[in-house]
Amino acid sequence: MTDSGASSGLSSVQGPHGLPPEAEADAAVLDAKGLRALAHPVRVQLVGLLRKNGPSTATRLAERLGVNSGTASYHLRQLAAAGFVEEEPERGNARERWWRSVHQSTWFNDPDLAAREPAAAMTYLQSVAGTYELRAQRVLNELQTMPRTWRETFDMSDWPLRLTPAEAAALHEELRAVVTRYRRDTPQEAARAPEGAERVSVILHLLPELDPPATRAGNPGPEGPTGAETP
Repeated sequence: MTDSGASSGLSSVQGPHGLPPEAEADAAVLDAKGLRALAHPVRVQLVGLLRKNGPSTATRLAERLGVNSGTASYHLRQLAAAGFVEEEPERGNARERWWRSVHQSTWFNDPDLAAREPAAAMTYLQSVAGTYELRAQRVLNELQTMPRTWRETFDMSDWPLRLTPAEAAALHEELRAVVTRYRRDTPQEAARAPEGAERVSVILHLLPELDPPATRAGNPGPEGPTGAETP
């Protein structure tokens, strides 16, 4: 499942994983049209900002992203045509439109679609990865000014494992089950959340790092076996 530096709920699950029941009501499942519409980093970030912060205007969104308002307006219209955002006419006026996100998450879990649309799939996934990096950098920049209780929850870790594809799929399902036990960051849940609750991003990367054939046969590579946990 994926989320972005300016974004939220940019789920990018590539593989034969079904859509979990808790996501069905407010999720956009990418088809070819939707994938092509999101195959642009600015659009990925626009959708994320609207999901995270609620309705906004092209001018305000452009300021957040460091682009001009004409660029933001153009991409919002493209997203609207694909069904990802829509206007809020009750807030708009003759001078400025307000936009809101139609969904709270996006799921991309069709390997056949990725094979048919390789360029769009790669651009979308790279845009999501880029927004993850922006989010991590922003948190790092603000880390020292956060309250100590939140600084002590901060974590960046990796655990190298050696798994079969079936084991990796099982691990993914287990991790997803753990995450879904906790309160989602939706407008409804935010209104009911206890005092002190803040938005927390759980970003999961399950990245196959396929060894060359010689290593798979049991011969270590030229640098020998490696693997380290990042605290």
